[in-house]
Parts: sequence; C-alpha cells; structure tokens
Amino acid sequence: MVSFGLAGACRERRYQVAFRGKFNDCEPEAVETRTWLKFAVKCKYLDVKLGREIYVAYNQVLGGLVSTIVVFLFG
Repeated sequence: MVSFGLAGACRERRYQVAFRGKFNDCEPEAVETRTWLKFAVKCKYLDVKLGREIYVAYNQVLGGLVSTIVVFLFG
C-alpha cells in the first residue's frame, strides 16, 4: 500500500536510512497496484474507462516516487 509506505516514511524522515528504505518500498507497491488494475479490467471486475483513469493516476504517483528516490539517492 503506497499511502501507508509514504506515511511510514514521513514518520522516519529524521532517520535518513529508514526514510529511504520506507520510501523505496513504495515503488514496488505502486507497480503491484498497476498490475492488479490490469487484472481487474481483464477479468471485467472493473470498467475499462475507470481502470485507465486509475492506471494513469498510478503512473503519476510512480513517476513522483521515482523522481523523489533519485533526488534522495543522487541529489
């Protein structure tokens, strides 16, 4: 769950190593959510249009996470 991971990272922000670890855990969670969205649409549990909207939103979340991780690791 991306939101829980981000909340945990915020609580750990004083401790750089723990903060980075929690933040890094969010990326695979976002990727997993996108995979489940595809599955839900293919199995017709979720409308195609709504599935695409949520997928696009998760792409934005994932892009923000990756950008932030790169800043913390290399910036």
